[in-house]
Amino acid sequence: MTIRKISVFAVASFFLSFGIAARAATFTGAVINKTTNKPSPGDTVVLVDVQAGMSEAATATTDSSGRFSLDAPGMGPYLIRVTHQGGSYFIAAPQGGTPGNVTVYDVAAKVDGVSIDADMFLLEAAGGTLRVHERFLVRNSSLPPRAQFSNNTFEIVLPADAELDGASATRPGGLATNTHLLPLSNKGHYTFNVPIQPDQDEKETLFEVQYHLSYNGSYTFNPQVLMPADNLVVYAAKGIDFQPASGSSFQPAQEDPRVQTYITHNVHPGQKIAFSISGEGQMPRDAQNSAMPPQGGMGDSGGGSDGVGSGPGGGIGAPIGSPDPLTKYKWWILALLAITLVAAAAFLLRKRTEATAGGVAVIHDSDIDERILATSPPPRPAAAPASRAPAPVAAPHVAPVSSNDALLNLIKEEMFAVEREKLSGALPLDEYASIKSGLESLLRRILKAQ
Repeated sequence: MTIRKISVFAVASFFLSFGIAARAATFTGAVINKTTNKPSPGDTVVLVDVQAGMSEAATATTDSSGRFSLDAPGMGPYLIRVTHQGGSYFIAAPQGGTPGNVTVYDVAAKVDGVSIDADMFLLEAAGGTLRVHERFLVRNSSLPPRAQFSNNTFEIVLPADAELDGASATRPGGLATNTHLLPLSNKGHYTFNVPIQPDQDEKETLFEVQYHLSYNGSYTFNPQVLMPADNLVVYAAKGIDFQPASGSSFQPAQEDPRVQTYITHNVHPGQKIAFSISGEGQMPRDAQNSAMPPQGGMGDSGGGSDGVGSGPGGGIGAPIGSPDPLTKYKWWILALLAITLVAAAAFLLRKRTEATAGGVAVIHDSDIDERILATSPPPRPAAAPASRAPAPVAAPHVAPVSSNDALLNLIKEEMFAVEREKLSGALPLDEYASIKSGLESLLRRILKAQ
């Protein structure tokens, strides 16, 4: 791509972006309590403005039928947050006037049927640093379904000398969102205060924490689980020597030949489980996801390689000391993305002109890829399901929209994707600011031209 072509794109974007005067919208819906299978009156409903630092744009309270109505001050994009008995539930604000129905559950501090499906360690070491990515798959098979939530929802124990790098939580069927671990009074004890919602089909709640430790060539782990765990799994990079402590019943498992895998079953609180590692090794970047079991659960064998990449969150990041191989291409990729947006805008504007002469162009919701930041995304058609994946659900039908609305939807959904990547840490702040500024400018000027 030449500098001249990039300049032409910039000029085109400048003129295309004169289009859009913000239009307010009203979002309606109902809150259903799945514990009682009845409407949920008296719940607080908040419209969250994604682009304004997740600030509250409007609030409402559900009526006796569980219904609510929220008036948005502008285009958004927005999320709808419902608070029920202290627990929060999110959906993306719906488009096209469709109702935004939200499912909630009654809350209890301790719920029968909550246990750890798998506690998983990914280990790599280099340059005096041991990096650990620990993941907890937590099931909630309570009947009737209830969410576990309190001031100490899910407690974990990390090595006393661990230095935290980050944490995230993924609700059943949702997307990973960054969260904060709250330290407790005991050294190394932390809690996730995200509701453990009932499982959706085979999708469970996923908690993740990343930390690092000083490393002199060897280290001994003493994992502590505070509720029963069906499986405890260690994934170690090649070059790292794994030695279970006396009395520990780890067995090797062959899942990916590039990653060492060791597993023990039926771990109980208070049970002494220990292992030592020595040596150095880094995870192959493309093997990090394949080392992880599917988010739908491990099953009796502790998981296999089929569908292993289907769970959200991915591996433990780039190997220590290695740059992102796409870094030198990032500006080409950004330029290509921007040109694609301009081409789509030009095409849709041309269709609008043709519609003025002879009919209205119609674009159905099935023509638009829906990408949202919410922790509970709406169902959409899926490809042939992999092993353990839930059956695809047809996308809901909405009334046809004009080509202008479709263009706005495209831009708004791109904003959703950018916000999601920023929150997950996948998009550097300087690139986020540049992309967001361009999209907002394009949005304003297209609306203004209407």
